[in-house]
Amino acid sequence: MARLPIYLRALQALQDRGILTVSSEHLASAAGVNSAKLRKDLSHLGSYGTRGVGYEVEYLVYQISRELGLTQDWAVAIVGIGNLGRALANYGGFGTRGFRIAALLDADPAMVGQSVASLDVRHIDNLEAVVRSEGVSIGVITTPAAAAQGVATRFVEAGVASILNFAPVVLNVPDGVDVRKVDLSIELQILAFHAQRRADGDGRNAERAGLELT
Repeated sequence: MARLPIYLRALQALQDRGILTVSSEHLASAAGVNSAKLRKDLSHLGSYGTRGVGYEVEYLVYQISRELGLTQDWAVAIVGIGNLGRALANYGGFGTRGFRIAALLDADPAMVGQSVASLDVRHIDNLEAVVRSEGVSIGVITTPAAAAQGVATRFVEAGVASILNFAPVVLNVPDGVDVRKVDLSIELQILAFHAQRRADGDGRNAERAGLELT
């Protein structure tokens, strides 16, 4: 399942370029996997390419979108309209992928009432009413860490069972609630670890080369 969104993104890029069919090798390369794994993944969808032709791009986009639940409209509420919240609200790619930013909420009175991405920011006190009136299915948390758990609890109590958390904290939620955590600092730390290992390796290689020359 985790690879399907990657395949979908690659297919949509091909579709934007007007490409009608794609080979498993080309699609696998665009998605960063091997072609055997891709063919196996797609076979679970009942999709089999035509020998010598490949996969029909438009139909495969539909199949994967249906499997991911993207053929319907998903209403999203973002809580915490700071820099990150604003950036997410203004991102135009959600609408073309089945997600509708339905509401923006914040606890700061100075923020409430401002217009962001053509939506008026509402006060966090209205969260439960907004979830009901807008039919919110997915909650996005971009608040400071200290406020995130309280927001998550309110989302859950309001009936939202899918949460995307950008706050640097682990959320405690009941069974049956799905939480996806996005922590940019952790990803940067992982990259720094690999960069350091490469630097250490280059240093050792240079040292060995110097010894061999002497």
